[in-house]
Amino acid sequence: MLSNLLPFVYGLSVFVLLIFAVRIMLNGFFSGQASFKNQNSFLKKKNDDRTGLVTVHPELLNKDGCITDEDLLTVRFSKDTDHPQSSEKPSE
Repeated sequence: MLSNLLPFVYGLSVFVLLIFAVRIMLNGFFSGQASFKNQNSFLKKKNDDRTGLVTVHPELLNKDGCITDEDLLTVRFSKDTDHPQSSEKPSE
């Protein structure tokens, strides 16, 4: 009796999990479509085109709100193959 019931329970559980997976994927797909449409309509309404504008990170500003003249720390990773380029001109 149990051996006849086990394939039915297994098949039913796979089917239920498949239904849940499809529902989750469709929710993600439709939410992405809605946010893309809302984002485009929001930009068109406000007309906030940032093309050509420069964004300055707050870490680069001093306490007066001006860009700092201090030397900045840079980080290099071990697999980086580009040679560092100095912003200073070589003294010749």
